[in-house]
Amino acid sequence: MDDLDKGEIYTVRDMGLADEGALLVDWARARMPVLAKLKEEAERTKPLAGMRVAGCLHVTKETAVLIEAIGAAGAEISWSGCNPLSTHDGVAAWLAREGYSVHAWHGQSTEDFYWSIDKTLEFKPTLTLDDGADLIVRVHGDKSEFAEGVIGGTEETTTGVHRLRAMAAAGDLRYPVIAVNDAVTKWDFDNVYGTGQSTLDGILRATSVLLAGKTFVVSGYGHCGSGVAMRARGMGANVIITEVDPLPALRAVMEGFSVMPMDEAAKLGDIFCTATGMEDIIVGRHFANMKDGAIVCNTGHYDCEIKITDLEAQATSVRTIRQDNEEFLMPDGRRIFLLARGRLVNLAAAEGHPSEVMDMSFANQFLSLCRLAKEGGSMGKQVYDITTEQDQDLATTKLETLGFSIDVLTDAQLAYLDDYTVGT
Repeated sequence: MDDLDKGEIYTVRDMGLADEGALLVDWARARMPVLAKLKEEAERTKPLAGMRVAGCLHVTKETAVLIEAIGAAGAEISWSGCNPLSTHDGVAAWLAREGYSVHAWHGQSTEDFYWSIDKTLEFKPTLTLDDGADLIVRVHGDKSEFAEGVIGGTEETTTGVHRLRAMAAAGDLRYPVIAVNDAVTKWDFDNVYGTGQSTLDGILRATSVLLAGKTFVVSGYGHCGSGVAMRARGMGANVIITEVDPLPALRAVMEGFSVMPMDEAAKLGDIFCTATGMEDIIVGRHFANMKDGAIVCNTGHYDCEIKITDLEAQATSVRTIRQDNEEFLMPDGRRIFLLARGRLVNLAAAEGHPSEVMDMSFANQFLSLCRLAKEGGSMGKQVYDITTEQDQDLATTKLETLGFSIDVLTDAQLAYLDDYTVGT
């Protein structure tokens, strides 16, 4: 950490990158009209006045726009990244220059990662905002002395929601958390279209390979995996799905994809992408059966989906071919290429989701923080969903900003919905 720029409230890679970050934030801000509308109103009403928000979320240009909105709503803010490789150093430097407390830089060690989270807790937050639940788990574990002052939190991603629902079921959750990830305006758009596009962006930046004609294996056919599969097929790849749940597996079949176990897919794939949230999806026996030149990556939140230790144990040598792309030479001469060290490839090797789709996800984050500031003290210690009304309001606003409108039911049609006497 000696080579970092440090101030009283920040720890970043290089403050000299702030101008670069400012341009990126300008680009994102212009493409997030829903959040801009909420920010404009919040500047007048200050719904987060008196709140102290600790955030643990990818430090990207879109996150900077969210941080601006939270600040405009009256909150104090302290921020860290939620992944060692996802911070954009220019954006972090810009945030620091603007006076926000931020402790984040690209290429953190595990020790650096948790040190940064701990720094965000020093100002004793009243609200937490998470992507992956590492901050919340920290508040419930090694830093439990801060839990009493927290009135509520939010969670951005599928992996984190799973962790929090397990905590709630065990009776260990100490404050209410809103599952932003489970909003329809998040998972049907951010997870599907955002993950689909940004994952392929990361793969192409790290490899520059032609996808057309390749066999592309996607592990997991949830919202994220289905988005990756859709986009890979759109680029001309032949897509194979691996699954453990018969329902998404059947849906994948009905949508025209091949479905098989990873043991079979390992022999066929040219490109592999995990999107499951589960550990040990690709392990030693799969590497042993892969083609020469196979490319392996992950778009799930944690790097545990690919068992890198198995790959390292089998390889006779490793070298970096290009940025975010390592070649593992196997004893029989085959080469396997691992992207971004198994970290989420869309953020580690690219810029993450496009601003337009993060507009809705971060609007949900913002509104959820406002709800918790108002109601958190009276809410139970459990995981809450976004309300249907909020989902619909955000979708309506997003349509309006895109220049689209929809029909509205008449009073007679509304009455028809509830008239059980109407028949043939």
